[in-house]
Order: sequence, then structure tokens, then C-alpha cells
Amino acid sequence: MNKTIHILLATTVLSGMALSSNIVSADTEVIDTVELTVPVACTMSGTGITHTATLNPGTYSGASGSEYENGIGKTTLTAICNDDNGFSIYAIGYTGNQYEGENHTKLVGTNTNGTIATKAYVSGDTSSNWSMKLTKITNPGSGDPITYNPENLTITTNYDNWIAVPATYTKVAQYKANTGSSATDTTLGVKLETTYAAYIASNQAADIYVGQVKYTMVHPYNDVPAQPQTSASGKICYYANASNAEGTMGCQDVASTVTLLASNFSRTGYGFAGWSDKFDYATNNEAHFYGPQEDLSIPDTSIYTGEGKGLSLYAVWVKSQGNLQDTSKVASVCSNLTTAPTDGTANLASVSALTDQRDNETYAIAKLADGKCWMIENLRLESTNSDNSTGALAQGYGTSATYGNFSGLADAETANKFNSTYSANTLYSNDGSNDTINIGTSNAAYRMPRYNNVNTPTTESDRPQNPTANSSTNSTSNAGMYSYGNYYTWHAAIADTTAYSSGDHNTTSICPTGWQIPLGNTSTGDIGQSEADAANRVGGFSYLDRKMGGTGQDQSTTADSLRWRKYPVNFVYSGYVYSGSVNPRGSYVYYWSSTAYSSYYAYNLYLGPSYVYPGTLDGNKYYGRAIRCVAPGA
Repeated sequence: MNKTIHILLATTVLSGMALSSNIVSADTEVIDTVELTVPVACTMSGTGITHTATLNPGTYSGASGSEYENGIGKTTLTAICNDDNGFSIYAIGYTGNQYEGENHTKLVGTNTNGTIATKAYVSGDTSSNWSMKLTKITNPGSGDPITYNPENLTITTNYDNWIAVPATYTKVAQYKANTGSSATDTTLGVKLETTYAAYIASNQAADIYVGQVKYTMVHPYNDVPAQPQTSASGKICYYANASNAEGTMGCQDVASTVTLLASNFSRTGYGFAGWSDKFDYATNNEAHFYGPQEDLSIPDTSIYTGEGKGLSLYAVWVKSQGNLQDTSKVASVCSNLTTAPTDGTANLASVSALTDQRDNETYAIAKLADGKCWMIENLRLESTNSDNSTGALAQGYGTSATYGNFSGLADAETANKFNSTYSANTLYSNDGSNDTINIGTSNAAYRMPRYNNVNTPTTESDRPQNPTANSSTNSTSNAGMYSYGNYYTWHAAIADTTAYSSGDHNTTSICPTGWQIPLGNTSTGDIGQSEADAANRVGGFSYLDRKMGGTGQDQSTTADSLRWRKYPVNFVYSGYVYSGSVNPRGSYVYYWSSTAYSSYYAYNLYLGPSYVYPGTLDGNKYYGRAIRCVAPGA
């Protein structure tokens, strides 16, 4: 949530006045507007975060042996947040950079001499144990430049006394006004103390025992942090990693080489950027990132076999920074991104996200090896009621009254009109010329099927797990994924009914204004894509391929395919529509380019497990293919 402050500066103007002959009439005026955006900024810091104590067997950690009274040192947490919806603080047991329930709430020895359990303190308990509690700091002291207000800080019930360290993320404190929906003053900070205490049993083995507690601030106050998950033995399981994400996914069997599943999760206001093996990937230096359908090599599958040893993969989310149609915002966001490395190295500095004004879908974007900003998710636009009479939302389309439902777009989720009669005759006008497509028709029978026939499965068996079948029926094996996007005819993709000839391309498209369908066909000289013409270059499949280490021509190795599917390029096997069926999702994909091969055919990118044709194959313009958009001026 941003707060915008508008300051209006205007000159004083005298116009049309003739008080005397020496007074000059002002014929122009200048209105100078200053706009300041104040972003939400919330931080939490800690002091005294390392505690060391030596306790003899049979003693407590308190002074003079008093049971738990003073504990083992004190940590001060300082939280400052200008979100007027407040914030919450969560805690979780955290040992050795792992989160695996109760095993990581214990104090663990350096040898094999056992552990010290964490639990709520009970007077007279003679087993080794440790616990924690939090208290508000009501008088931070003088000399601090920040004013602290403990009035609306609440310590969650039980955590204001000795209690066990939580095995899952648990709210321990909250800052929110006592009345109303907002904090009383967002310029104020709060301080709280966390204290740990222990009792050492008389039979506890001598050793050094270590444990950790991780604290996380989230805002607004009613949000919750992502949780670590434990997958089933021998399985790769997928998690949305956000409390407000939608969609469900199943698991895969662990194997020496596994092609990961595309995402079926969506999250309002966020783009999906890939998978990570750490739920706290944004702050975890050991996190690895993967493309949504990258090939994952597992030389030793036994490491994921056994109780609690499956592989958990978490959705990587990127928050929207504005609108795709806002050219100044696109330029600003892209200029601040680093160019993504071609080896798939984890780097969130090369990705961001922007939202399509037409349907409020948010897409992750990245600055790829060609220096251009690309959507790294497939286009999902189905239809729009937005008035596009000025061309402000998408090039080539008119007003919503005429072009609100685009031919060649997917049907609504509840009505899949795809059938065996779907062919050139239903997409093109009935004069047999194949020259004119019915763009703008409201006839749903002329539109492509939606990306996912089983978007909201109700049982585990219905969840998309192996989407590779040819059948167009609603079956688990044919289930699409949210990341697959929708299918479009070429004329719907370029937003033009013209019968383009070989090598022709146009700048209008179904992409948001300021974005384009990538160029194809290296034999035409990569129009505007040469190194010498870099300033005017628009995005092109073959040029990007060369910048990623390919040849820009037909490829025939798994390494070439993997480069396109690695994070953050993120191309996915979404299949295509041809001759009355959705061809294998999960096995290969075609993406439209904006370059025509002939009046009836256009170039496209083909991607399979062992082959890449970067915009050099052609296909009939009435086929349904996926779309990626690129910002040519980025």
C-alpha cells in the first residue's frame, strides 16, 4: 500500500487586464505538480541475540537458583512499521538452517549425548528443558531518536509467560489499534524483550547444546508468514507458500532426473517466478531457484527417502510494482533489474512483477540475456470489458462494445467449448479463403479451450500431476496448469486480420500496450535484432537464444532445451491446440512469433525435452499456441 502526497504549485497569473498601458497581459501559465510516493516500510531488528550460559546439573538458569526467574539473558526486538493496518511478529524453532517441527525446537548437542527439550515450565519438573517468554518494554529510556508506543502492542496469550518454543510459525505479538481498523500513529515504533530459561537435570550428559528461534515480522497484522513443509518420503511436493494463494497441486516421485511441474498456484497482486527449495528464499542464502518445468538432477535419490525426507518446493512470488501498460513504470522497473545469468543462478534482483490493467492478472517479468524485459509467465488473458478505444490497453483492438470478447481466446472456466469440429472453417470466415479471422465475435464456439480443465479439483486423485495426455476430456492426466496460460490463434495474437506474407511482422498484438509478440525467423535477418542495431531492437526468440549461448538456429540437445526452462526464463511445456485436440501438455510447447511465414502460416518457437527451434518453425495460423510478451524499449 502506497501513500501518495500531492503538492500543487501554480504561478500567479494576470490575464486580460488593462489597468495601465505599462502592464503586460500574461498569455501563458505553468502548473507545476510534485508527486511523492511514500512506500510501506517495515523493519525489525534485534540486539543481544546471542546467549551463553553454563549450568551445573540439577540447577535452573535463574539468579541464586530461583526457578526460571531471570532466564538466560535478554534479546530486545525493535519493530518500526508505517503500515496503518499494523503488523504481527511470528516465532519458530530453527536449528541448523532447518525447520522440521519438534526436532528443531530442542537444544542439540555437538556429540551424541542427547538433546534438551523445549516445553512450558512446570515447577518441580526434573527433566532437562528450556522455554521462552516475551514482555513489552514500556519505557525504552531517553536518548533514542525514535518514539516508542507500547499501547497497542499485544503479547499473544501464553507467550507472556514461560512456554515452549513453537514448532511451526506462531504469532507471539501484534501491533494494532485497540479500536478501529488502523494503528493510532504509524510513525511510532515498539520494543519487546524475549527471554530464555532452562533447567538441567542431574543426569544430563556434559556437552554444548545449541538451539535457535527465528522471528519474522509480517504486515498487515492479519497476514501470516509462509510455513516450512515436510513432503512424503520419496516425493517431490509443491507448496503455494502464501496464505492468500489459490490452487492445488499434487506430488511427483523422486527420480534421478525429474521434469518439475508447472505451477497451478495463483496469487492476486503477485507474479509467479519459479520454484525454490527453501520457503524463506528471499532471506536464505542457501536457497536454490528452479524454472517451473526445469529438469532437476538428483544423483542420490536416497537422500529423499525415509520419514520426513521428501523434497519440498515452494512457489517464488514477486509483488507487482505497477501496471504493464504504464510505459514509464515499465522503463523504471526494467532499468533497475540486473540481467539474469544464463545458468539459472538464484537472483531475485533480475525479476519483478507488473499487472495487466485489462483483467488484473499479474505477471512476473525478468531482464533476460538480450537485455530486454520479458514476461516469464504465459499470457492468460481471456476477455476484457475495458474500453480500449484509445489503444491504451492493447494495440490493435477497438472498444469493448466491439472487441470485448476476442476470438481465439479461452472460454470462461465453466464452459469449455472445444470440440472435434474445431478447425479452420470455424476460425476463419466461411468464404474458404482463410484470409479473414473472426476477430471480435462473441460466439464462444470460435474460441480456444482454457488452460486448465481441472482448475479446482476436489480430491487428491483429481489434482494435476502428470499432464501429458492428448485427450481433451476432463481427466487428471490432461489437466493443465495455471502457468500454461491460454491458447491463441496467430491473428488473435497479433490483433490483425491482414493476410501477412513471408517475413512480414507487425507491432500490434494482444500484448499490453508497450509490449510485443517476439520476432521469429532468422532467415529474414532478425529484423532490428542485429548487434549494430541494438538501440532499435525488439525482442526476438532467435536473438535471445544466441545471447543464452545457442546458435539462433535449430537446436538438438537437452542442454539447449534446459536453458529455456531454467529460472528465470521459465518457458513451460503447455502444449498446443490442433485438429480437435489439445496436444501433450507437459511434454512440449509452441509459442507464436509476430513474423509471418506466408498468408496462412507463421513462425513459432518449438520447445521439447531435446530440441529447440527458436522461432524458426512455422505453423498454420489457426492453430492455438501460447504467448509470451516482451518490452521492446526496455
